[in-house]
This record gives sequence, structure tokens and C-alpha cells, in this order.
Amino acid sequence: MLLINPQAGRGDYKNGLSEALEVFCRGGFIPAVYFTTGPGSALSLTKKHASDFDALVCMGGDGTLSEVISGLMGVKKPPPLGYIPAGTANDLAATFKLSRNPAEAAERIVSGNETAFDVGAFGKKEYFSYIAAFGAFTDVSYETPREQKRIFGHLAYIFEAMSRLTKLESRSARVEHDAGVTEGDFIFGGVTNSTSLAGIVRLKDEAVDLSDGFFELLLVRNPKNLANMNHILSAILSRDYENYEEAVIIKSRRARFIFDRPTAWTRDGESGGTHSSLKIRNRRAAVRLLL
Repeated sequence: MLLINPQAGRGDYKNGLSEALEVFCRGGFIPAVYFTTGPGSALSLTKKHASDFDALVCMGGDGTLSEVISGLMGVKKPPPLGYIPAGTANDLAATFKLSRNPAEAAERIVSGNETAFDVGAFGKKEYFSYIAAFGAFTDVSYETPREQKRIFGHLAYIFEAMSRLTKLESRSARVEHDAGVTEGDFIFGGVTNSTSLAGIVRLKDEAVDLSDGFFELLLVRNPKNLANMNHILSAILSRDYENYEEAVIIKSRRARFIFDRPTAWTRDGESGGTHSSLKIRNRRAAVRLLL
């Protein structure tokens, strides 16, 4: 099953598609092609059809992949999943070091092995594939106009983020995790299973294991002065969060967030609703990826 989002990235999915189909056919597959038609389409198509196939391949961006993975969580015997990145940020593609060339990505899928991948349970009924977050810039990806993303690509995110630098707000929160409790005022909080977040914030490769049953919990405290802000920027640029008290990173199987007021969240770059209290859990090795 080849599931394509024709609107992902700059809508240039046709470039290399025929070559990718040829690779799948030579690899012994008979591709059935499905196109998404809007938000929620990838999730419903996956739930309805995925169990009929030996493999499912998603061609789109992080949002499309997130919907597909959420859909697989509702399938009794989900097939292994392949990914051909065709979006704007492609955070998981960066983590997996996947090629954006459809034929090359297809070759890796056909010749690759199945790799277990943890999935995040978000609240009671929703899931995320690589990040759930609140705070600074987390809504940039889904509030950036589609036309700007089509024209400018990843630069559109940068332009939108720059326009918000003077509007940063902190959230007072109590965060319960495996190691105990962390409290404070935070401008960002993220529960992640990726080395790349929006293509801007990155974690070291050796710090992330995608199937160990743990998330990386990253909390960034509200900077009280210019020195604090410089420490935060240094941590982001060096990918070293352990030597700066303004940024806290913790490995945990679970997390519970309790806020002083309703707080907006994102799931894989899409809106995750507003929550005063939220539980997140790791569903270890819930999906098999073809890598």
C-alpha cells in the first residue's frame, strides 16, 4: 500500500514517483496507490486498508507520517511501515538519515530490515510519532501558511519563528517523570523520540534510541536575563543540554504535565489541543519500520 499526500512539501511528489514504483515492482511488490484528500485522510485510509497489505509505504511529510502511525495503532496486525519523505521539515527523515530521492528511499525500503519504533500515547486516545510539545515555536509548523511553505520551503518556518521572538511566554508547570518531579516556569517542553525537532533543535545521535521504551524529555526554563538566553542558545547550537541549568533533559517512560492554566500543545507539528493536565506514555516497539 503506497499512501501519498499530494500536498506535502511543495507538492512535487511526482518527481521520482515512477522510479520508486519500478523499484517496488522489481522488489516483488504489487503497489496499490492511495492519495490523501485532506486532514485525517491518511489516518482513516490506514485504519481501513492497511491490514490488507504486506507493507505500507507513506510518501509525505511529518504530519502525514504521524497520521499513518496513529492509524496503525488502531490495526490489529499492522504491516511494517516504510517512509519516503516529501514534506518541509522531515524531522524523522533526518533522524533516520533517509534520502529525499523517492527511488533511493524505495531501495532502502525494499532491501531494508524491520526496525522497532516506539510510539507516544498522548492523553487517552491520541498518539504521536516523534514529538509532543508546548511553548516557544511549537505552533509554527501548523500556523505557517501553506502557500508560504510551498514557495519558501523550510525558510517559511524560520520567517514565522522570527516574527514571534518578542512574544515568548512561559508556562508554570509541574512535570512528573520516572526520575521524580521537575517544577518551574518553562518557555518550551517536549517529549521526543527523534534527533531533530522542526529542523532547528537537534539532539545528539547517541542520546536517542528509538526503540528503548524511553522518551527524551526536554524542558527549557524561562530566561531571566541575557546570560540565561545565551546559555539556551549555546545548548541548542552545541546539542549539549547537560551543562546548562536552563535546559533540562531526562529519559523517561512516562510524563505527566500539570499547568497553572490551559496550555496549547502540538503533536508532530500539528495542533494537539489545549490541556491543563496531560499524561504521556511510551508504547514500546509499537510499530515496525522498514529501514
